[in-house]
Amino acid sequence: MDPQFFVRLSVGQLGLKLPGANARKAARSFLCEIRLKGFPVQIAPVPLITSSEFNLDPHTNAAVFSLDESDLNALSAPGCFGAHGSHLEVAVYVVGRRGGHCGIVTGMRRLLGVVMVDVGAAEWRDGKPAMPHHGWVGVGRGEARPELHLRVKLEADPRYIFEFDDEVALNPQVVQLHGRIRQPIFSCKFVRDRRGSQVDQYWSSSGGEEKEAEMMRRRERKGWKVVIHDLSGSAVAAAFMVTPFVAANGRDTVARSNPGAWLIARAGATAPRSSSAVESWQPWGRLEAWRDQGGAAGSKDTVCLRLRLLPEGQDSCMLVAETPLRSDKGGEFAIDMDRQAPAPAATGGAEYCAASLGEACVGGGFVMSCRVEGEARSSRPLVQLAMRHVTCMEDAAMFVALAAAVDLSVKACRPFRRKTAAAKNKKTAATTSSPDPLDLDT
Repeated sequence: MDPQFFVRLSVGQLGLKLPGANARKAARSFLCEIRLKGFPVQIAPVPLITSSEFNLDPHTNAAVFSLDESDLNALSAPGCFGAHGSHLEVAVYVVGRRGGHCGIVTGMRRLLGVVMVDVGAAEWRDGKPAMPHHGWVGVGRGEARPELHLRVKLEADPRYIFEFDDEVALNPQVVQLHGRIRQPIFSCKFVRDRRGSQVDQYWSSSGGEEKEAEMMRRRERKGWKVVIHDLSGSAVAAAFMVTPFVAANGRDTVARSNPGAWLIARAGATAPRSSSAVESWQPWGRLEAWRDQGGAAGSKDTVCLRLRLLPEGQDSCMLVAETPLRSDKGGEFAIDMDRQAPAPAATGGAEYCAASLGEACVGGGFVMSCRVEGEARSSRPLVQLAMRHVTCMEDAAMFVALAAAVDLSVKACRPFRRKTAAAKNKKTAATTSSPDPLDLDT
């Protein structure tokens, strides 16, 4: 498998020093906007440094940008940033104290100054790490001006990119993308074991409210599983629905209090590769999913996904990702140790993370991402996987199985009561070119 070239641009070790008496009476908060053309602005708080002895965490990043080949070409193009050339822009603000949101104080903002860092160095173009800036720099104008500490780093972050060539429930191939080349790597087998349950049907139009209430209590989606096979036909990874997706009491959707769950597993060293039984696999992670209803008027429902790693031989587990996706449009589920909050090292979280995802996880960094469509859309998940976390084909297959579970979770979290809506939109449904392969479970 040949990876595609990516560059990871990270900004971290932020700190601000105020000159003279200003440092002693500063009761305000500070934030910065970190801008790179072609990417959304990222906002981060800036801690105030009041002592000559300070220790800024070298592993904490305030912003991370992932640049693919097209981004790198744009960055290298003459004049792509106007008169400033290929620069990263860090604007520092002092903020009032009128409440807070997501850890950042909100209110009136006043610009202290802007720092420009040239990121057009040639080293990263050759795959070598580059440190365009690491240290203090003056902010604003004048001799007595604030100083900002920051570290800007560029490093190669090659990734494998995979795509399902059809919907997961239609047993697609999984191909690796490299430029215009689409190379088959895995095949995907979806199984829906409905034995023992006869209630996954459309809502009955007769029987009264009592029968309908009883059906709501029994509604569930269960028995789904996805097995990933290599090109030789051997099963190498799988996702098993181990906790049914059940409608909460008084609702027709899966609630946070009782989420559905998947077991993500890889084939054991001595397991028969043709088996699809849970007992023949080595557990790796548990993916939970539920649906949160939109609170404000007009706001859309979200499907929330939470991944925990399962330490081998231990009862505890470690949270590595929790992501909300729009139920109607989908979105991106990602494992990124720069942006997620893993368990503290004191609990063994960092050590286990290193054992499960590779030692690079301890220092942060991108692991994988999966882009899926919304609940009513045809979806072909697109998977990006950091090369450093892949030592064999089974590693890649495990993340592909996780991506399949993410996609199916969006579908499994659909409301159970859909017959009336389907009848109203019968004409629209009749014009749909490809029927929903999971239609019996809606």
